Amino acid sequence: MALQGWTRRGVAGAFAAVVGVTLLAACTSDPPGPEAASKALAAALASGKFGSAPLASTDASTAATQWAAAYKGLDPWTPTVAVESSTVDPKAKDSATAVLKFTWDVDASDKDWTYQTRAKLTRGKDDTWRAAWSPALLAPDLAAAEVLQVKRTPADRAGVLGAGGTPIVEPRPVNRVGVDKTHVTDPAQQAASAQALATAVGIDPVAYAAKVAAAGPKAFVEAIVLRDGDPSYDLAALRAIAGVRAIADSLPLAPSRSFARPILGTVGDATAEIVQQSDGAIKAGDLTGLSGLQRQFDAQLRGIPGLTIEASSTDGSAVRDLFDQAAVPGTPLQTTLDITLQQAAENVLVGVTPASAIVAIRPSTGDVLAAASGAGGAGMSTATLGQFAPGSTFKVATTLALLRSGLTPDSTVTCPTSVTVDGREFDNFPGYPAGKLGSVPLRTAFANSCNTAFISSRDSATQDALIDAAGSLGLTPTASLGFPAFLGAVPGDSDGTGHAASMIGQGRVLASPLGMATVAASVAKGSTVVPRLVVLPEGTATPRATDDPTAQATPADRPAVPLTADEAATLKSLMRSVVTEGGATFLQDVPGGEVDAKTGTAQFGDAGNLQNHVWMIAIQGDLAVAVFVDVGDFGSTTAGPLLESFLRAAQPQG
Repeated sequence: MALQGWTRRGVAGAFAAVVGVTLLAACTSDPPGPEAASKALAAALASGKFGSAPLASTDASTAATQWAAAYKGLDPWTPTVAVESSTVDPKAKDSATAVLKFTWDVDASDKDWTYQTRAKLTRGKDDTWRAAWSPALLAPDLAAAEVLQVKRTPADRAGVLGAGGTPIVEPRPVNRVGVDKTHVTDPAQQAASAQALATAVGIDPVAYAAKVAAAGPKAFVEAIVLRDGDPSYDLAALRAIAGVRAIADSLPLAPSRSFARPILGTVGDATAEIVQQSDGAIKAGDLTGLSGLQRQFDAQLRGIPGLTIEASSTDGSAVRDLFDQAAVPGTPLQTTLDITLQQAAENVLVGVTPASAIVAIRPSTGDVLAAASGAGGAGMSTATLGQFAPGSTFKVATTLALLRSGLTPDSTVTCPTSVTVDGREFDNFPGYPAGKLGSVPLRTAFANSCNTAFISSRDSATQDALIDAAGSLGLTPTASLGFPAFLGAVPGDSDGTGHAASMIGQGRVLASPLGMATVAASVAKGSTVVPRLVVLPEGTATPRATDDPTAQATPADRPAVPLTADEAATLKSLMRSVVTEGGATFLQDVPGGEVDAKTGTAQFGDAGNLQNHVWMIAIQGDLAVAVFVDVGDFGSTTAGPLLESFLRAAQPQG
């Protein structure tokens, strides 16, 4: 028993010894290192929020104030800050140095502004590490009286090229016209001059006079930028207004003010919205694309400005460079537009009052050679974005659907004077030749554009068949072309009178001039054509267009039905019959080879005030053309002469 008692006491003593050793080990463990404090400091330097920063000699509000003042000139940029190392001084265990790496993403290039700063940290009696604050933590050797600022050197803006690399948009001389307040100091005279200038150039006199009044006493207040030699304005007369100056400059411009303007867009001083959305890439006063392709591809065209980041005293007397990067010129934008054909198309449309368009495509490649929109569209790209009922030009698609149902050009169809569907009467166009009524071959009905024949054949071509046929010819509502465009759409839910109207390209069937030119191009090529206007290097992503159309009139992602060469050859022969025996015989003597065509008229408006959209599409060699006029008589009489003029102008010269 005595032995057992001794044993228990021995075990108890041994347990007490173990506990004592454990407690001693706990009391003598190493204190925390500076790593956590270094990371917290890095986070504060990146964000400017110093409420939780491990600062010693300066409170958080002072650090935040100096951070904001030093970096104000770099707004909206902020750095990322990482801890490169956090090392305790081997000779002084309560001192440490944190190496902090700053990275500033200052532009769209791969080169960032990077540097290191060093923070001194001290461990207090409570084992908490704190950093000694200094402005030099923000940038190399930054003093308390220094701030950072940026100087930018604009990059050379690239031009827009046409087919074969021919320059379309390039620097051209202009005159910036405005009131120079140093040349007219009397406020009353300044107001009078501003109103006189504004009236002469067609801008709001009251708004411009207010802008002049609000500007500084030495300001030049621009009113308008005029092309050098612009015949629309009398520059000498403008200069004669007291205080008005014309400052010579250059801007990236097309050959003329109207040349493909709705597509190419314009260039000018960046708007406040563009500046705000650029995340620092664009500053007030920068030259940027304001619309069209110039806006969509602005990042490519404007290049990357040169940057110099300086540390300077607040009074600007002492400046030292911290970072320098040369400007990178913009990259030209390659398009497929043929300057000669584009200008020819625009010349043909001069004087056409309603909205109008001419689109020309090279079928073999899909290249859009011309896409001209008349002045009646009020600046809209009628050529590429217009959505109109295509009328009888859509009978190319309807005929394809009928061919797929088993009909041939020689199949007999019925062409009555009128046909009634669910109580609605459909007629042929006024003046339809009486000799082409009755039982006629499909070819005759196509050549003479017999509405009633196609409507009478509606049971042979379902609405789905029309959608498939239209898609085979390129009229797809979901096509992604890399520039703002609409091709066409056929509703999927039309029946009865809706389906009857679809058979002749009316009702809710929609197409653009670009879409109908694509139909003609697909027939010419013998397979479905996808139009191409912008040519990007392989692998280059297309920037999103800000003005893409959103309207979709048909279900998306419908599987495509390929157009066969035999189908296209039959359609081409039918289009030829329109010229040889139908409504486009006036095209027989156009030089340059045989022309195949289709006329189109689509009624719109109230029953008591119906008007006509008028169309023509044509093929000649490796050229497919669509002509559209928003309001006219008939395709052959209104659009036809425009088509003929364009085809004649498109003939090779010399």
